Amino acid sequence: MRPLIATLICLLFIAYIFWTDRDRKEGPYNALWIPFLWMFFAGGRSLAEWLHMGSPGGTPSAYDQGNPINAAFTFLLIAAGIFILSRRNIDWGQFISKNKLIWLYLLYCLISILWSDYSYVSFKRWTKEVGNLAMVLVILTEERPSEAFGYLIRRLSFLWLPLSVLFIKYYPALARGYAPGGGMMYTGVATQKNGLGQLCLICAIFYAWHYLLASKDDFKFWGRDNIVDLILIGMLIWLFHMAQSATSFTCAIAAVTLFGAGRLTAGKPGRIMTWAVVAALLFFALNSAFNLKDAVIHMLGRKPNLTDRTHIWAIVGQMAANPWVGAGYQGFWLGHRLKVLWGEIGMNIIQAHDGYLEQYLDLGYIGVAFIIAIMFSGILKVRRQLYRDYPTGVLMLCLILVAALYNYTEASFYAISNIWLLLVLAVTEIPEQGQAHEKASAMQRMHLEKRPCS
Repeated sequence: MRPLIATLICLLFIAYIFWTDRDRKEGPYNALWIPFLWMFFAGGRSLAEWLHMGSPGGTPSAYDQGNPINAAFTFLLIAAGIFILSRRNIDWGQFISKNKLIWLYLLYCLISILWSDYSYVSFKRWTKEVGNLAMVLVILTEERPSEAFGYLIRRLSFLWLPLSVLFIKYYPALARGYAPGGGMMYTGVATQKNGLGQLCLICAIFYAWHYLLASKDDFKFWGRDNIVDLILIGMLIWLFHMAQSATSFTCAIAAVTLFGAGRLTAGKPGRIMTWAVVAALLFFALNSAFNLKDAVIHMLGRKPNLTDRTHIWAIVGQMAANPWVGAGYQGFWLGHRLKVLWGEIGMNIIQAHDGYLEQYLDLGYIGVAFIIAIMFSGILKVRRQLYRDYPTGVLMLCLILVAALYNYTEASFYAISNIWLLLVLAVTEIPEQGQAHEKASAMQRMHLEKRPCS
């Protein structure tokens, strides 16, 4: 098939599924187009790269400078998100009180700019944390946050999956490249194979949650919506195979297993938490006794050194600026240090491929402690959520556990990563007054519509 015909078919398919999906009972959520755009570009190419108007360069200075098009677009999205929130009835006092750790962490990140060697660059990157939180709040202050989440991720899959298949099959110059260690890698709409794996992981979490828990009693195999979903799931499986991202695939298997266990224990909400804790303790015990981790890595077709990650970890660990407070917010991979690291490692990389080590390099032991405390506090909140809304509680538990596992071999505890955004979403608690705002507005509109015309 010629690329032009394939492109036309792909675009018609995307238009069709968006059109047929417009009347789903979850919508409409017009405000979600702002986090949609945020996550779409965070999950793949930046706006400048889509427009072929610049991309991260191959020199240390290029990563310091950024791109003005991306900066302007990010600013507009943040401003739009803040404007939406300003029109919603959020009790900010309660919100801050219920999420002290997140606010303290953001404040610590801001203060760390003071000891960064490149304070201005660190500050620009920190503003994305504000945008990240704004996007999370736009989602959580909808009338039904869990359905809003599904609405958002489902529509992201409408673009991410078909376009990635199209690019890999018919536009190899856009979606294929060579991995740093050699060999072909497939990127889809992302910029490298792990990015493709991450967007597949996010879609896999949604579809597994949707069919195993959220809509498990409404499934009709030959229903129009489900046939489209089956096509997209087929694309998802194929893209997982092409991405060859062991981290994302492992996390996807863990997510599906958790949702399957959640379905079995649906009548006893507390049991899924017990199972998750027992599974984690069992893994650590078996790993200590039988080196289970290396066996799993070998089964996934990877070397025990995690494709030279252990070599990277040893080098960057020796160059840590300060063990307690780090180099400042996203300040480690900059300037002269970055140039030296590229020479030592032999690859042009800009992350440690370990989220916990990345936190240590940028924010020291204090930053790592914040991340662990935020995840732990999120699990305590999930425990209460399981008794109020079981499917949503299991979803939030999954997002926390996936983020914890994913960051073992990838760094994503910062705003430009969708994994971090979803972790913040999972651990953030919204006061009931804010959650009820959209419901009250909808009731008011219904009342006005029913009033007789004079």
